[in-house]
Amino acid sequence: MKTIRKNLPKSADDLEKIILNLQQDLAQSQSELAEYKLKYVNLLEEIRLSKQRFFASSSEKNILQPDLFDEAGVELPPEVKAELEDTIEVKTHVRKKHPVRRPLPDYLPREQVVYDIGEAEKVCSCGETLVRIGEEVSEQLKYIPAKVSVIQHVRPKYACKPCQENVKIAPMPTLLLPKSIATPELVAHVIISKYCDHLPLYRQEAMWQRMEIDMPRSSLCGWVLKTTEICEPLVKLLQKIIVAYDYVQVDETTLQVLNEVGRDDRTKSYMWVYRGGGGKPCIVYEYQETRGGYHAMQFLSGFKGYIQTDAFSGYNWADTTKNIIHVACHAHARRPFAELVKGQKTSGLAHEAVKFYRKLYAIETDARDRNLPPEARFMLRQEKSVLILAAFKKWLDHHLPKTSEQGAIGKAMRYCIAHWDKLNHYLLDGCLEIDNNLIENAIRPFALGRKNWLFNASPSGARAGAILYSLIETCKANNIEPYQYFCTMLNRIRLCVTEDDYRQLLPQFIRLT
Repeated sequence: MKTIRKNLPKSADDLEKIILNLQQDLAQSQSELAEYKLKYVNLLEEIRLSKQRFFASSSEKNILQPDLFDEAGVELPPEVKAELEDTIEVKTHVRKKHPVRRPLPDYLPREQVVYDIGEAEKVCSCGETLVRIGEEVSEQLKYIPAKVSVIQHVRPKYACKPCQENVKIAPMPTLLLPKSIATPELVAHVIISKYCDHLPLYRQEAMWQRMEIDMPRSSLCGWVLKTTEICEPLVKLLQKIIVAYDYVQVDETTLQVLNEVGRDDRTKSYMWVYRGGGGKPCIVYEYQETRGGYHAMQFLSGFKGYIQTDAFSGYNWADTTKNIIHVACHAHARRPFAELVKGQKTSGLAHEAVKFYRKLYAIETDARDRNLPPEARFMLRQEKSVLILAAFKKWLDHHLPKTSEQGAIGKAMRYCIAHWDKLNHYLLDGCLEIDNNLIENAIRPFALGRKNWLFNASPSGARAGAILYSLIETCKANNIEPYQYFCTMLNRIRLCVTEDDYRQLLPQFIRLT
């Protein structure tokens, strides 16, 4: 009792000070507790998103299905609700009950096997002969392994017997790779197998060994490198066409390259990808050691028009360059909301954001399905997309102050607000796309191949890959079969002299044989 009395305040003022200090300590503790709770929620969110990225499907198609989530629990301003209801009707997707197999291509040769009934069965019980009224045809696909043959270049020699001199022989034709056993068709097969079908050279070597043909990977590598040197003028022409056009999409991805001068083998390099050229698209890969935006600036020197990219700071130069309008990518703005939707079981703000994007992309799908020209697509967007984006902006402004800067939903909203003007630039021209998905689709085959061959053994190999990927992806963009293209192009390219000769061998202009 004496100890307790000794610690008691001696006056009312002292007691008031103690109470005030306790209140301050309590307020500080509550503030720290709220801060820790917020960090805890953010960490849980990051863990959930990390699991989602590693283990769940990466496709975003399902989040765009209409009526997938109940939005009743989301607070929305009345004016935004009204605009959402009146903007556009989203068509529902109706799944076919019975999928139909696509018929086998007409160009494949047909081998007919006829199963007929016996002659006795062709007589009716009444005595009359049955008349053929039709037939039923079913098809199966037969596979015949690749046929390999040897071409012998025979050149007879002639001489004068009495003179014992004046020997004559026909000159050798212009070959793709002189003093090599490789024909253009074989080189095309090696290139397509590696860069289109993602078969590394050591696997191709093993396949040839099973056929008792000695084809060391060193020879295969030499053929590829020499062929890319011959094809380099074609890629330079593709770059020239991209720069001359008024709309280009740009993106970049990582690449592991060994034996780079002055760099550690573990250092990441980059493959830059450009897509342009309008109705006859060109796609160009360019290997660079770094991710510096000056690489894109140098590649597009002299370009005037629209540049569409993601929000990487390396493209900020486009914001201040004369005669260039920087267009942002809605796919990158939508993706954080999509990831949140996949990881949440209950409706929330992310689901509402996805509803806006579902409506925007429904307009793009409608324009594509109707094959609208740029002028009509521009008018459609002005009529419908502008209203949806205005409603989306009001929604963002309404909810942004209530979100944490460190939370995933807050970051997603702030990304949209920070790049809002550039996200709306696609409305300026009907030729522009709503996102950068076309260029990302061009990168995807490279990323798939990278999982197989893991790294490039040298910078020259990386540059060779850039040239060949450029031609292959340009073929795909123009609906040209890559192997057929390489066979035709490699048989003719040694005869090219002028720039126009090379232009005639580009995928979008070549006449295939």
